[in-house]
Amino acid sequence: MESFPHPGQGALVTHLLIVRDQDASRAFYTRVFDAEVVREKNPVMLRLYGSWLILNSGGGPTPDKPDVTAVPPESHREFSSILNVRVADIDSAYRTLSERGARFLTPPVQRPQERRCFIVDPDGHLIEIGEFEPSYLAAHGLEAED
Repeated sequence: MESFPHPGQGALVTHLLIVRDQDASRAFYTRVFDAEVVREKNPVMLRLYGSWLILNSGGGPTPDKPDVTAVPPESHREFSSILNVRVADIDSAYRTLSERGARFLTPPVQRPQERRCFIVDPDGHLIEIGEFEPSYLAAHGLEAED
C-alpha cells in the first residue's frame, strides 16, 4: 500500500508551497532534492527527507478560509517562510545540489552556530541548507539525529 501524508495516530507536519507551475516545481524538487513523487498533481505530494512537501497552485477564498487568497511569492528578496533542510555535511550537499541544478544565492556562509546557504526554487521560495557547528551542539547538550 502506498504511503500518504495522513498519520495512523497522533499528528504529522507537512509543508505547503503555493507555486505558479506544479509540473516545473515537481521537476525541480525531484531533480535537486531527489524527492519521491507520491501524487503527480492537484496537489503535488512529495516525500522529502522524512517529511512531506505539498505543491499547489494558488487560488481564491474557500469556505474554510473566506478572506484568504493563496499566491506564490512575488520575489525571493522577501519571505515569510523558509523550508529549512539540515544536513550532516554542507560542503557535500552544496556540491551535489549544485550539480543537480540548484541556484544558490551564495556558497555556504559561516555563522557562529552554523554554516548555511540558500537555494531559490522556480517560484522564489527560499530553501535554507544548513549544518550546525559541532561545538554549538555540544555547548547546548544537543546531538545529531540518525
